Amino acid sequence: MTVNGVGNGGAVEREVSLIGRDLLSVADLSPVELSAVLDRAAAFKERLRRGEVEPRLRGKLVALIFEKPSTRTRVSFEAAVHHLGGKPLVLHAHELQLGRGETVGDTGRVLSRYVHAIALRTFSQSNLVELAEAASVPVINALSDLEHPCQTLADLMTMREVWGDLEGLRVAYLGDGNNVANSLCLGCALVGARLRVGCPPGYEPDASIVEAARELGGRDSVELVHRPEEAVREAQVVYTDVWVSMGQEESGKRKEDLKPFQVNEGLLSLAHPRAVVMHCLPAHRGEEVTDEVLDGPRSVVWDQAENRLHVQAALLEMLLVG
Repeated sequence: MTVNGVGNGGAVEREVSLIGRDLLSVADLSPVELSAVLDRAAAFKERLRRGEVEPRLRGKLVALIFEKPSTRTRVSFEAAVHHLGGKPLVLHAHELQLGRGETVGDTGRVLSRYVHAIALRTFSQSNLVELAEAASVPVINALSDLEHPCQTLADLMTMREVWGDLEGLRVAYLGDGNNVANSLCLGCALVGARLRVGCPPGYEPDASIVEAARELGGRDSVELVHRPEEAVREAQVVYTDVWVSMGQEESGKRKEDLKPFQVNEGLLSLAHPRAVVMHCLPAHRGEEVTDEVLDGPRSVVWDQAENRLHVQAALLEMLLVG
């Protein structure tokens, strides 16, 4: 496909092909490719609403492997494959030989003989890398402890629906610098948005990812601050996530450290007057965000959750059929 990219000479047409590629990190996409995925997702969303989606994955099998429980990831991927006419195969780790010691690489080699793509929701990023190196079909990171690229694609799609152009958009992320924060650093850098991460000392996003984001988008593409009020100042998007990620040990100290970074009406009042609130869900209501904010008029979390379906459908189309 071709998309319009803006270079020094203005609008130009560039060929974009993701066929046969892996998506283990947001940084696996170039700015032009990321824009193309968002364009395709918006088109898919409109076609789906009109009931005009073409079964472009007819005859395609997509394996969805879950080492972690899931609501949005599982249902959105299954729905995307169904809408496109393909067949999702949902596989849980305890149902596979993975649960009895078979290597991730051997699982990838075998599944590549049966299916056309694999999405893995796992703990370790190294599992994804091993799977991708062994598999001969596209592998998608459906979440790891290091990154959550499909979530960031949905986040950027939602921001674009609200604000239009993402270039220069001011985004604040508050709380734990987890996998969502890591992918958001890279995604914002690729589209030219400016991300300010507000967290207590010791809770920052992965340092190597922050550095990679700054190399992609410039030194000011990601700013780390330790005061929540400073983080949300003039922000057009205020984003938060749970303080204790799946698999982490819950502790009173963690919650006490992160308590000042709760997104509530008082903190939101310091942001841009038309700022919207985002959360990747599930939310621990009353901890990182209040009910008043999550259910309030500035919340776009349900649009954000819906857009997981659309970006993943777009991604699967582009990886498998172009």
